[in-house]
Amino acid sequence: MTSKLRPAGILAFTVGLTAISTSAQTTSPREHMDLARSLLEQLVEINTTNTERGNNTLAAQAMADVLLEAGFPEEDVHVLVPEDSPTKGNLVARYRGRDSGEEPILLLAHIDVVEALPEDWSPDLNPFEFIERDGYYYGRGVTDDKDEAAIYTANFIRMRQEGFVPDRDIIMALTADEEGGPRNGVAYLLEEHRELVDAAFALNEGGGGMEQNGRKISNNVQAAEKKFLSFFFTGTNPGGHSSLPVRKNAIYDLAGALLAVQNFDFPIMFNEVTEAFFSRSADLVGGEMGEAMRRIVSNPADAQAARVLSSETGYSSRLRTTCVATLLEGGHAQNALPQLAQANVNCRIFPSHDPSDVHAKLQELATPFDVTVEPRGSATESPASPLTPEVLGPIERITEQMWPGVEVLPVMSTGATDGLYLRREGIPVYGVSGLFGDMDDVRVLMVKMSGSVSRIFSRDRNFFTASSKH
Repeated sequence: MTSKLRPAGILAFTVGLTAISTSAQTTSPREHMDLARSLLEQLVEINTTNTERGNNTLAAQAMADVLLEAGFPEEDVHVLVPEDSPTKGNLVARYRGRDSGEEPILLLAHIDVVEALPEDWSPDLNPFEFIERDGYYYGRGVTDDKDEAAIYTANFIRMRQEGFVPDRDIIMALTADEEGGPRNGVAYLLEEHRELVDAAFALNEGGGGMEQNGRKISNNVQAAEKKFLSFFFTGTNPGGHSSLPVRKNAIYDLAGALLAVQNFDFPIMFNEVTEAFFSRSADLVGGEMGEAMRRIVSNPADAQAARVLSSETGYSSRLRTTCVATLLEGGHAQNALPQLAQANVNCRIFPSHDPSDVHAKLQELATPFDVTVEPRGSATESPASPLTPEVLGPIERITEQMWPGVEVLPVMSTGATDGLYLRREGIPVYGVSGLFGDMDDVRVLMVKMSGSVSRIFSRDRNFFTASSKH
């Protein structure tokens, strides 16, 4: 899969509030776009995978050096590296505002990326070489999440050049191991350096606009995400020789339990975020699907509406907890009856759904087949963030100014971000970007989330400067 981003996207995302702000403009949109592009190129070409070749500390230090060169004081720029993980460094920088007593805003972006093998990419593309072609940027991380890291850093520099003084401090954290690894940066910062990242709320990845055939449809704001928890399903049997088969078979038992999971739907659930999503999406989507959205919000027990929405996985997965088999192993020899069969079932749990209730239901489904169900670890609690006017108001105003008629949609992510660590600690998190992606590209992205090529639109970058200044 190609990770790509359109260059004009960075322009709209970064240039933003100058027309709205009262501060003097000292940098042109083109200068700022060039800076953001340069920073993105620098980040993409530093390998930050969770491998022996990857080094997040180098990327964090590179952005720190840029800020220091732009005049930020050393006491406001910190590269923080866990003692036991020298390549898992994180950058925390603070943009000083007026001493208004307001708590800071935290801007969060991870700069680690999923492993990328050059042989899996197109022959003319290298995952760790930044390329601009046909209106797109290509390279590992241009969509997840080095684009936002570059934009945040560029905006810090731009606001300083323009003499902008916010009414509160703005903190930027560029972190490690969001994509997996032993030293998640957000968890580390909360444990070891909480005072540097404590904030009233945070802006993070997870949001972004949708467009189709060049027409902007919605600007999505992520305000909730599902919890992640996997379960081991295990079937056992005394075994024997395959020439003397018996009906009781560990693989058959496991298969029966997995089919029971496949045919079961957890109950429909709503929170403030998903209710707003379906209510506001109804008119945008229209037709039978839009009508089903209106009906399910007014009556979650409407079975016909649920059937219509279940035909589109992007909608059905936001209605309930979902569990699906993802890994399977069993038996030890071709000519032996299996003594053990085991599967991994991955669940994405609705924020208000108790994981212990999910476990109990899965065990109930598996018990008739003599299959045991055990959780693999525990789910990190991640309560939905409130849709307060303090956050949504500026986003809606700026969206209307920049893209008249575009709807702001609160969304719940079906996947996980580092926002869950902050929400667990009482810091609300909102996924906001202002970067628009074509719906067809996004569908491919969701199907091949960790795939082989990354690209993103290179336009629409103005929005973040506006939202961070408000």
